[in-house]
Amino acid sequence: MAELRKSKDARKVELVDAALHIIATRGITALSTRALAEHLGLSSGALFRHFPTLDALLTGVVDRVEAVLASTYPPEGLPPAERLAAFVQARSTAVGERLGILRLMQSEQFRLALPADGSARLAACVSRTRAFLHDCLREGQAEGAFRTDATPESLTMIVVGTVQALAQGAGPAPAPNTRFDPAEVRRTLMTLLKPVDPPTGDRRV
Repeated sequence: MAELRKSKDARKVELVDAALHIIATRGITALSTRALAEHLGLSSGALFRHFPTLDALLTGVVDRVEAVLASTYPPEGLPPAERLAAFVQARSTAVGERLGILRLMQSEQFRLALPADGSARLAACVSRTRAFLHDCLREGQAEGAFRTDATPESLTMIVVGTVQALAQGAGPAPAPNTRFDPAEVRRTLMTLLKPVDPPTGDRRV
């Protein structure tokens, strides 16, 4: 029974990841149980055993988004700079492998299409991300690990934008204008966040 349940759970993850692929490549309006069945080469009956309605499928998508994003948070015991660097790499990689997540988080259409509390759950994911980054940056500033000439709120926006750009360039077929070295971008971000050296003054004699 445990093996059967595990197989069903794994199958649902496969189906939802396929739904995220459709969203990333064709848009949220293209997502339907029929489109998903055709994309995977399944009968509608086989799909309905896991997601009997579109609402059930959308709820499964939200479940998957929550699980993927939650897996990208590093251990709390790490120093702020290490914690932030680990998050940037994990989050940009995880979302880059499932670009549908990024499309969903930016889609007003998707939020309107969600059943019941789905929109609120996605909003909570965004709030948790921003709170994590804000706390990490504020703690790092207090410890001297990050620059203090900008607020944690401003720096959070820079980190969020960098993660999104990294995710867009990390997919299997990035657009030509998004091709770059992810490791170099992450190093540059961490360099930009370092404390700014105080001016040395005019040394002319």
